[in-house]
Amino acid sequence: GRGVLPQAMATLGAYRCIECSREATELYRDYQRGVLRISICKSCQKPVDKYIEYDPVIILINAVLCKAQAYRHILFNTKINIHGKLYIFCLLCEAYLRWLQLQDSSQNTDPDDLIRYAKEWDFYRMFGIASLEQTSFLVGIFITLWWMRPEMLKTKSDFILLLKALLLSSYGKLLLIPAVIWEHDYTPLCLAFIKVFVLISNSQAIRVTLNLNRMLPWMAIFFGLILENGVICFFQKMRWDV
Repeated sequence: GRGVLPQAMATLGAYRCIECSREATELYRDYQRGVLRISICKSCQKPVDKYIEYDPVIILINAVLCKAQAYRHILFNTKINIHGKLYIFCLLCEAYLRWLQLQDSSQNTDPDDLIRYAKEWDFYRMFGIASLEQTSFLVGIFITLWWMRPEMLKTKSDFILLLKALLLSSYGKLLLIPAVIWEHDYTPLCLAFIKVFVLISNSQAIRVTLNLNRMLPWMAIFFGLILENGVICFFQKMRWDV
């Protein structure tokens, strides 16, 4: 399985060792005729990136298990540019879930065009609210990290890399749709587990990207949640269903 190799070597530049997070100039060396040798990290004396020969499914499983090595491989040693599309799709999933719950609470089954238009508008409104809440969550994280460790976010590229990591690590929200489609008595519990999983993934993404201990990422997420819930309270005071 060398399907990830073209992505990993798509551009020249510094890579990262997935074990110690030190910079590396190359991931492997090609000796022609199909002979490849994975580079060894000069710092920890381990392979710079063992995942370049792994099947993408195995990498995904390791990412789901929140292994730091898998996160470093994805964030630093591959050229994945789906974070924007993934972010929008996750917001659509969350908006659909809220919209569905809003329809369940409504007893009006009139098929009139005006009613259908109102229901469509409700979906767009849920999407806008979900976007604002997610934005406030991310802003809370960035403010906390910038306040506590300003040296970590000195340049625009540092902000972009962390934003990309946070958006990619929110992939767990895609599980919202199956949880709703296969509705069960335990659906609320499943949704709570999905929320916790996304937060754990966000924490691991911050930790890996900025090379921090476990405490600071969780503090940033905590303040992000405070700001997000502040936005929710604002909408509730406006008497908007969220």
